[in-house]
Amino acid sequence: MGKDYYKILGVPRAASEDEIKKAYKKMALKYHPDKNKGPGAEDKFKEIAEAYEVLSDKQKREIFDRYGEEGLKGSPAGGPAGSASGGFTYEFRGDPREIFTRMFGGDNPFGNMFGGGGSTMFMQNNGNDEEDMDYTPFGGFSGLSFMQGGNSGGMPGVSTRLKRRRDAPIQHEVSVSLDELYTGCTKKLKISRRVVSPDGTSSLQEKILTVDIKPGWKAGTKVTFPEEGDQYPGRIPADVMFIIKERQHPTFKREGNDIVYTADVSLQKALCGGQVTVPTISGTNIQLPFIQLNPTTVQKILDQGMPISKCPGKRGDMLVKFNIKFPTNLPPASKELLYNALPE
Repeated sequence: MGKDYYKILGVPRAASEDEIKKAYKKMALKYHPDKNKGPGAEDKFKEIAEAYEVLSDKQKREIFDRYGEEGLKGSPAGGPAGSASGGFTYEFRGDPREIFTRMFGGDNPFGNMFGGGGSTMFMQNNGNDEEDMDYTPFGGFSGLSFMQGGNSGGMPGVSTRLKRRRDAPIQHEVSVSLDELYTGCTKKLKISRRVVSPDGTSSLQEKILTVDIKPGWKAGTKVTFPEEGDQYPGRIPADVMFIIKERQHPTFKREGNDIVYTADVSLQKALCGGQVTVPTISGTNIQLPFIQLNPTTVQKILDQGMPISKCPGKRGDMLVKFNIKFPTNLPPASKELLYNALPE
């Protein structure tokens, strides 16, 4: 039986991105090798980093939810490598300390204030677990306060309540066509952000962020790049968040995972029957017969809708509605014929 990444982080399977990030921070602080000298702490620290890397990535998490660790890293027992997850294989090659640094802004939050190299991070425990602590690297001085007497860890007059303020997420809309959401696509998006150099000077730099849009994503889907915002002393850079916005399609309308198409039909065909040619978003045409129509008729063509992102290989349906075209003028003979033929 493979690893359960949710159990490693202590979160439910329905946990949100914020809950996963919060759980990682709590567990990483507990098992960081610079703090926890117990046997197995370093292996646990690496395992926590691996769990976070999988659950914080939408594609890896979907595959893990469906096939477990075996499917994510190869295949179920007895199956060929990659067979369960459509050829996708994963191996953790990240640096646990680098992931920790990226999340906290310092690679040694437990070092002595006057000790060796690396950033020093002070912590204030509010009486709860590690997840409720405030963090700031020594040198930023954001929130520095002085105690009225007493001392803190051998440093008279300095409170440990140094706090880095996190900037609010920066949101950008990404305009995507329905066809791109059907097939999936890659968007390379340029951002400008202020970066602080080691000497303390700052400059405006451009960076390309790549958003891999998966088939079937819906409008409102958010893709977050942690801490890619402007850098300021004493502050945690904001996350950069891209929100998918669906452009209006000239032919189709989306309703959840279904595609809606409205066909124009003459009154004669609506009453007597016939067929219509229905285009699909995949580019093919389907001949759809009908016997009789009314303005509320809806016919369904199975599996001709959008891919379902959470269920690879499955698609929604196409819903065909009808716009019955009524004639603007009828000759007297036709009116009399209709009057006598149709029930009141």
